[in-house]
Amino acid sequence: MSMAKPLKNAGNEEKKPKKKSGISAYVLMFIIIAAITVLTYVVPAGKYARFEENGRTLIDPSKFEFVDRTPVGLLEMFNSFHQGMVNAAPIILFVLLIGGALGIMQATGSIDALIRFTAQKFGARKKLIIPVMVLIFSLLGTLIGAAEDTLVYITIVVPMTIALGFDALTGLAIVVLGMLGAGFTSGITNPFTIGVAQTVAELPMYSGIGLRIAIYVIFYILTVLFILRHVNKIEKNPELAEYGRFNPNESITFDTNYKISKRHAISLFVFLGCFIALIYGVISLGWYIGEIVGIFLLGAIIMALIGKLSGNDMTDAFLKGCAEMVPGAMIIGVASTILVVLTAGGLLDTILYVTSGLLEGLPPSVTAVGMGAANFFIHFIVPSGSGHASLVMPIMAPLADLVGVTRQTAAFATVMGGGVSNLIIPTGGLLLAALGMMGIPYSKWVKWVLPYVLIQVAVVLIFLVIAQAIQYGPF
Repeated sequence: MSMAKPLKNAGNEEKKPKKKSGISAYVLMFIIIAAITVLTYVVPAGKYARFEENGRTLIDPSKFEFVDRTPVGLLEMFNSFHQGMVNAAPIILFVLLIGGALGIMQATGSIDALIRFTAQKFGARKKLIIPVMVLIFSLLGTLIGAAEDTLVYITIVVPMTIALGFDALTGLAIVVLGMLGAGFTSGITNPFTIGVAQTVAELPMYSGIGLRIAIYVIFYILTVLFILRHVNKIEKNPELAEYGRFNPNESITFDTNYKISKRHAISLFVFLGCFIALIYGVISLGWYIGEIVGIFLLGAIIMALIGKLSGNDMTDAFLKGCAEMVPGAMIIGVASTILVVLTAGGLLDTILYVTSGLLEGLPPSVTAVGMGAANFFIHFIVPSGSGHASLVMPIMAPLADLVGVTRQTAAFATVMGGGVSNLIIPTGGLLLAALGMMGIPYSKWVKWVLPYVLIQVAVVLIFLVIAQAIQYGPF
């Protein structure tokens, strides 16, 4: 299959979109840290009594007292960045090593081969390609937290959908709504969202998987129906089609002779085996982040050996995978710095005391819904899934204990509330890069995808009420 060439301007040179300036998540978080540092001189410090129970650190809600202020100095604020990185080191290393392992798996070409083979196998069947491709991309998103690969797959899928008589928006939606909307958000075993959130909340890794599978199924069906609705519309009214930078009149053909190699097929079975081992180990053997990293590294090396990658190729792929995770890993460290400053200044418990007082008397289900809504907007500031979870969960977990919401529900609210905003946030570099690459304006995309996002929000809010009603746990 050959990819369509972008449309050219009159001067035969492609116009490069102007880079929009904006405040990065790092700058915003630094401003938050600086503001909290100033507040340590103004806001009264407080302290809850804490105790250990079944390996968890819990707050005694009846034992809170205001204490003398412990303001954070300028040098101490900057020292906190190092301490934040040290405190978050287990999660940072988890993210980096998982990223490295996935980098090796990606370098074998097995995942790309599966997508190309599927496109060739089902491409001639027109609309059947939509549920099949959405399934593949959503599973990549929900199981391994695939997101950065979106841009690569778009270049494969968009020309395919145009050749089938659809449009560029259809191809873009198959990848983005599949991988991010249905997959990354539901996070059945997404190590970068639910994995981080549960680690911070001291929950068993990947516990509560049943409810996440249920919401994944709903999101998958929603995604397929939403894209099919668009396809049906442009079939009836071709003028509604959106081609962006692609020319629908150019000849785009399929590689009908493409076959998946035996090496790729065997590698894919190893890839599947990693998830079977992961789910068994987490549920039956109590595996945690160390074992999860180990199984992915082992699987990656086996896949590399099957794919005949050299030692240098494996190293390069591992480092490339780590490099792609560095921005998210650094945000985790900076988010941990916020917690360090809050704790040093005695403000964390004061915030919990005031917030729990405001929420006192409200039904826990209403509070759970409020947690989801709050995370929806917080994600606009911190668009990284792992960084978001690291920033929010140190406050959400103890707050949940104080207001009668289960920690599992709080983690669910954090992951889902932030996830559904991924498709519209202007701070999301991945989304803007995909739209820019396809030549589709951000405003047009938001107008088109907003009904989908609103339905997702409604589904999440309903599930949060259900989660609290069934005391979604184990705790």
